Amino acid sequence: MTFVRIDGVPHHVVVAGSGPPVLLSAGLGMAWFDWDEVAALLAPHRTVVRFDRPGHGLSGPATAPPTASGEADRIAAVLDAVAVCGPVTVVGHSIAGFHAEAYARLHPARTAALVLVDSSVEPEARVGVSPGVVSARVAGAVLAGMGAPAALGPLLRRATVRLSRTGGCDPAPRSLVRRCYRSSRVWRGLLLENARYRPVAAELLTLRDHFPLPPVPVTVLAAGTSASWLLRQRGLAEALRGDLRVAEGAGHLVMLDEPGAVVSAVLSPSPPLP
Repeated sequence: MTFVRIDGVPHHVVVAGSGPPVLLSAGLGMAWFDWDEVAALLAPHRTVVRFDRPGHGLSGPATAPPTASGEADRIAAVLDAVAVCGPVTVVGHSIAGFHAEAYARLHPARTAALVLVDSSVEPEARVGVSPGVVSARVAGAVLAGMGAPAALGPLLRRATVRLSRTGGCDPAPRSLVRRCYRSSRVWRGLLLENARYRPVAAELLTLRDHFPLPPVPVTVLAAGTSASWLLRQRGLAEALRGDLRVAEGAGHLVMLDEPGAVVSAVLSPSPPLP
């Protein structure tokens, strides 16, 4: 575990294992420890890099609204900070799927493969959508002033995880959940990312028009709980000329319900389509 400073913000980074590098980026409001089982399975075969975005996990508070290109550059900066310079397999879950794809497009020479784990999909996002950043910051300040994060944060985290899985409770250590989710910093970061969700999605569509994906394996790993959601995930795989895999029985938090499926997608990628 270490902290590196990027654009003035301390970023919490965990590196383990050896071999070709893989970077794991968690979804909205999640933390590095949500990849624990995946990281443990990958570490004998890969150098595994996990990090918390600003306002998430143990990283410092966000100082600016997120953008797709900014998050792609953040991934590159994290890798630079821990001296991982070769091509990396980038794994993005949920909203971090936007960031992972943006990284592959903007840093093609540093991308070995792309794995999108039940990624967010917004094929009709538009640039003109209001970001709502001011509202997010006001809401965060109000919640902090009321003491809501300290009183309810860990309970909300655990309830959200249970609802996002097909079975089982939140496996995260209680001490870490309390340390992170009692902090107003984390809830402010979550609200800020959520407020910028559609603008980031719209920016990614623009990047698709100007920056082609490199000729690397692309795997879309989808939860298997909804036919309509699988249709959207299939559309994403087709748009990226990638391979769709389904984690049957997994909920949105595929890395908790079916960590082996994530590991398989990393270790046994399908060849890129011509």
